Amino acid sequence: MIFGQEPIEESGERLRLIVRRKRGIKMGINTPVLTWEVGSAYDMFMSLHVLYNPDQYGLRGAWAAGVRSRLPNEEREFLQKAIESVWPIGWIHRLPAPQNGQTLLNALAALPGRERLPALCILPETYGQPYNDILRRVVDQGKWGDADYQALKATYRAHGPKKPKKKDLEDRLDLWARADEFGELILSGLQAYYEAFFAEEENRIRPALQAAAETGQKLAKKMPLVNLLEELAQGVRFESLPNLQEAIMVPSFWITPLVAEYSLSKERVIFLYGARPEDASLVPGEFVPDALYQSLKALADPTRLRILHYLTVEPLSPSKLAAHLRLRPPTVIHHLHILRLARLVHLTMGKEGKRRYTVRPGAVAATFAALEAFIEQDAVNADAALFDEMAEVA
Repeated sequence: MIFGQEPIEESGERLRLIVRRKRGIKMGINTPVLTWEVGSAYDMFMSLHVLYNPDQYGLRGAWAAGVRSRLPNEEREFLQKAIESVWPIGWIHRLPAPQNGQTLLNALAALPGRERLPALCILPETYGQPYNDILRRVVDQGKWGDADYQALKATYRAHGPKKPKKKDLEDRLDLWARADEFGELILSGLQAYYEAFFAEEENRIRPALQAAAETGQKLAKKMPLVNLLEELAQGVRFESLPNLQEAIMVPSFWITPLVAEYSLSKERVIFLYGARPEDASLVPGEFVPDALYQSLKALADPTRLRILHYLTVEPLSPSKLAAHLRLRPPTVIHHLHILRLARLVHLTMGKEGKRRYTVRPGAVAATFAALEAFIEQDAVNADAALFDEMAEVA
């Protein structure tokens, strides 16, 4: 669901160090223990979700297609069908250290082929038990019928934000009915992806993951969990949180600036939060930072400018914004998502899933300050390069 401490240390390939607070952070009546995990295995799956859904994450589709094209045809097409079913956050959490791509592949290879699908696709029981029951039944039977289809459809309608398409549900059931084939293809697909792209990528993102965890631990000493989450989520506010015994904080380079929540139980929750620096890009070697590009892109639209105008006056829900703008709610939600990716708005999560948006104070001014700094820095670098060329000629 896209929502004294010691410094983290790196020793060889060891990237996972759990630090537990003896003194919990007060949030209402509960004092949850904070546990910090650093592992690139989380981003191995997060990056696949982004690469196969680039528009949802503000990534340029052409570059994402280029990365996917590095995979063999069979593995590439299989991952496209399978990745939406795969959300193995709890399974990754249980992996031994170091929680990197190779550890993930070794653990998956050690499982019997038929058991790989349930391991990667089972949802937490707190909200996924009906879904899990259908999955297990179809896997055991090796086939599905209309009763399974209707049950899965009802599950999606009860818990999903969108009405499911018939073909999408049928494709998912077909996938589950071929658990043995899934097991072989998911392993070969992930191995191909790791070799073609992610082995090098995890070396690039590892320092950012560590730095984000260290920053988060420092902030945790100063503020309660609800404020800590707001800071780490870069624009999401939680009006209230359940009474937790433990909150497991996991930095993710690839989902920045979004936040994801995975409930291991009613008392234990994993929070994935953005770890990509504002001056960095998802595209390796890209000179223009993602945060600057997405902000300017978000502002270059009259509808989004009108939305920012209304949100400056008062916090509004998507439905009320739709009434102001005389647009359909799905259209407004699309624009709000772009503004959220650009870090220009605050999203407040209320009770029963109610959402309200407001402008992030100083966000627009910060965008233009970042633009000015970027242009001036570019000019300095260009002048230095020209000076070097002239010196060589002389």
